[in-house]
Amino acid sequence: EVQLVESGGGLVQAGGSLRLSCSASGFTFYGNAIGWFRQAPGKEREFVATITRNTITYSAESVKGRFTISRDNAKNTIDLQMHKLKPEDTAVYYCAAGRDVFGRGTRISDYVYWGQGTQLAVSS
Repeated sequence: EVQLVESGGGLVQAGGSLRLSCSASGFTFYGNAIGWFRQAPGKEREFVATITRNTITYSAESVKGRFTISRDNAKNTIDLQMHKLKPEDTAVYYCAAGRDVFGRGTRISDYVYWGQGTQLAVSS
């Protein structure tokens, strides 16, 4: 059974830092690109960052310089380290995996497996 389980969400003040983690199982982790997406209330799900199977990373402009994505193929985990958090970062954060992720990994349909999400709330 394929599983992606996010953890680490919570409430943080603006300017603070938080690390989200995603634990994967049930598929060939090292052969997949892994991405983080987020969805705020009333908004569409949007790309945050991705890391390819060759550990090349891409980030959305809105988080560039603040968020860092990394992966540990030995542990089948993906982290999203977030700094200088803003209220507009408030959303449910999802990790996702796909073998055939093209370009900068922003296309939701390229990702086959999805986690259930973890909530991040940033207070002003």
